Order: sequence, then C-alpha cells, then structure tokens
Amino acid sequence: MFIGLQELESRTVRFNVDVSPGEIDFDSKLTQGSVLHAEGTAQLINHSLGEIRVQGDLDVTMEATCDRCLEGAKFPVKNHFDLVYMPSAGAAAHGEDEVDEAGVEVGYYEGSGLGLNDILREVVLLALPMQLVCSEACKGICPVCGQNRNQQDCGCHLEAADDRWSKLKAFRSEIGPRN
Repeated sequence: MFIGLQELESRTVRFNVDVSPGEIDFDSKLTQGSVLHAEGTAQLINHSLGEIRVQGDLDVTMEATCDRCLEGAKFPVKNHFDLVYMPSAGAAAHGEDEVDEAGVEVGYYEGSGLGLNDILREVVLLALPMQLVCSEACKGICPVCGQNRNQQDCGCHLEAADDRWSKLKAFRSEIGPRN
C-alpha cells in the first residue's frame, strides 16, 4: 500500500492491512512466520512542510534461529507505533550540522509519499530484541563439544583460564609439590 501526499492533503488515510509472509523482505536470518496484521492512520501534520504522521498497531510472528542454541524459534511481535516522516528535501536544506534530539525520532521520505510495507518492516525490526533467544532459560551450545545443552547435558567442563597466573603455575610445577 502506498500512502500518497495528494490523498493526505484531502483526508486522513486509514489502513487495515494483512501482509502475507514473504511480501516484506527481511534479512536472510529473519523470516515472517505469520500474516502481519496492521491497522492505523496516516495524516499530514503540517500542510506547508509535508510532515506525515503514521500511527497504529501491528501483530506478527517472526521466525529466526536462536542466538544461543541455533534452533528455530518464534518471536511474537505486538507493537504500537507513532512515527513522523519529513520530506528529505527539507532535511537537506537544514544541513547535517543541525541534527538534534528531535531529529533522531523523525524519519525521512522521498517523492510523493510513503510505502506502508517499508514502515511496517522498520517497526518490526525495531521491536525485536537485539539478541534473539528461544527462551531466557536457554543453555546454548557447549563450547567444547558443540552439543545443544537444552537437549542433553554433555558433561564437558570448560576450565576458565586466567593468563595472569600462568607464570606462577609454571613456576609451581618447576619447584614441585608442597611438603
């Protein structure tokens, strides 16, 4: 769906869309596991500046590999969004030196409007956690043998080495055991 400036000049645009899996392109690690449902509104904030405010709610289930155990996992995303977009020509006129705190929360668009799928993609990516884990209790993969420790305990013990003590350990082995 395309949200055009001409349409926004005459009225607020309401959207209620269902986006099929594969319609929005995410990176190769992340896939859309369910229909993305989004509803909300888009409106012009200030007719003279061309600022567009897009707000609404979305609901989707994303799928990715767990960062700890490398098994497939599902990540439900339910998010409310309230975004402001300004024409990129206005940003170029102000120059890059005038970026303030408000500028961080504002997106920019080129041309005669915005693509809703691009907005929804951005909202989903920002709603996901930095580290994608299947559960907080995930034990991950054993660094010694590579066994998934959620499925079975491998019994490997990783001895923590502290290089600061290595010279003293070497010296102790040279002088022999204590009496």
